Formats: sequence, C-alpha cells, structure tokens
Amino acid sequence: MSDPALAKLNDDLAAAGFLLLGSFEPSADDDVPDIADGRPARTLSLVGSTGPSLWGPLTSAPEYRDGTPHPMDRYTKRQLTRLAAVHGRKALFPFEGPPYYPFQQWALKCGGFSQSPLGVLAHETYGPWTGFRAALLSADPVILPDRSGETGPCEDCHDRPCLTACPVSAISAETGYNVSACKDHLNKGPEIACWSGCLARHACPYGQDHKPHPDNARFHMKSFVGA
Repeated sequence: MSDPALAKLNDDLAAAGFLLLGSFEPSADDDVPDIADGRPARTLSLVGSTGPSLWGPLTSAPEYRDGTPHPMDRYTKRQLTRLAAVHGRKALFPFEGPPYYPFQQWALKCGGFSQSPLGVLAHETYGPWTGFRAALLSADPVILPDRSGETGPCEDCHDRPCLTACPVSAISAETGYNVSACKDHLNKGPEIACWSGCLARHACPYGQDHKPHPDNARFHMKSFVGA
C-alpha cells in the first residue's frame, strides 16, 4: 500500500476493528454515486472485517450493550461515518437502501476475491470470513495497481471441501446455497454444531486464522435465523 493517504486510512480502520480490503478508480459502469457535493468519486475503498478483527471492539462498544437491535450495523455506521469525515470521504453502507449498491461487484474490482460455492466471496488472505461493512468514496485519485483481473482462492481449489461439509447438503456446485435448508436445520435448536460457525465455511482451507470466535458465530447465526 504505497499511497500515504490509504496507509493512514488503513491504520485508522484497524484501530476500530475494520480492514481495508482494496481500492479502485470507478468507471461509469460501476454504479458508484457522486460525492455529496456533486463531484465524481475518483477512488472507492472497500472496508470489511473478519471475526477476530471486529468482535473485540464491537463487544466493548455501547451499541453491543444497550439492548437495541442491530448493534453491529450501528457500531459500523458510527465508526465509519466518523472516519469517513476525518479522511474527507463519503461512506456507503450495504445495510442501507434503497439504493442498494453492488458491493460484491466492487470487491471483484478490487481484486483478490473469487465467487465461492457458499454464495459469498472468498478472499485470497481471509478466505470466506470477510464481511463487507462500507465503501468509502474520495474525490481525490490515488495511484493504484490494476488488480481487477486477480482472483481469489476458489478457482484454484480442486478439493472443494465446502461442498461436502454441510450436514444437510445445503451447498451445491449445481444449485448454489439452499437458504431454507440451512435455516430449517439451525431452527432445530442452538445445540446444533452449526450454531458455532458454518461447517462449510470452516472446511475451507483458506483464511483459517480469521475464523470467528464461537460467540461471534452465534451472534451472526441468531441474526440469520431471526432468533
């Protein structure tokens, strides 16, 4: 990361539990809105997190303890709106809309991601454990290498253990991810092993150091099933 502005942004994001996943210069077909004052966005920086990076800061935050719904989204919005202002950027969030922005398309433009059979993108470093938290838009261009043609790990993964790890076969190379089968299995009760983390994701050999803590996994599973 040779650009000083991006390096400082990366450091500030890390202090709040987030990751700078990549940046690119948007083109007309990327569906990137203008900055608030009408200037076009010259740089889009994708912000994400993994379990180990965000869980500690989140559980120490007031949003986690106040009993109000959606603590992660509220913590994310507070911190990243603040950092966007500090760095002269505009923040867009995947959990707000309409309009809903093409975060997966933007991630692929950043490079290092591939589409996985799980329905999520897998990252070259973080495997299937990356969550997209925001896109930060800047009117200032930066010098960036073109990584749009660089893919993540799935295209070179021949064993594909994620396809056989699910106990209810909710993952298929032919039909993709069966959300209903997954939820039906989880609704059998919190003693189900999957409540401590999706077994198909855990089977992925990439990003093993970035798996969530079981408490973190249960937090996401409760949100997923609406418990």
